[in-house]
Amino acid sequence: MKERIDRFEELIAWQKARVLTFEIYKATTNGDFGRDFGLKNQIQRAAVSIMSNLAEGFERARPAEFHQFLSVSKASCAELRSQLYVAFDVGYLDKNQFDNLMGLALEVARIIGALRAAVERNRDSKKGPLSPQYAALNYAKAC
Repeated sequence: MKERIDRFEELIAWQKARVLTFEIYKATTNGDFGRDFGLKNQIQRAAVSIMSNLAEGFERARPAEFHQFLSVSKASCAELRSQLYVAFDVGYLDKNQFDNLMGLALEVARIIGALRAAVERNRDSKKGPLSPQYAALNYAKAC
């Protein structure tokens, strides 16, 4: 196994968020959902925000900043889940689509939450904080 994670694309959380974003874009392209520009744009922006904040926080290379961006990313995941309920309630998503997208969103949120906890533990350790590259690798080894 590598000594450290060098690129945000190696983060499992980012990889899963990328899949979620792709699925959100597929679900929002057609039918009534595709014509509801407000909800469509908002849920797409939330999905992109999850990925983007993971990437930006990782590239900041400071544990405190990475932790903050992980928090923002996880909050965007909650925003997306809330919007999924709206889409389901108004009939834009059937039960299968809703369950699939919600499952992906919950998985991403769990991974981000666990990574955030690992970064926080590392940041607060007596040995001093590791860079996000090492903290992310320590999290990946624990999974």
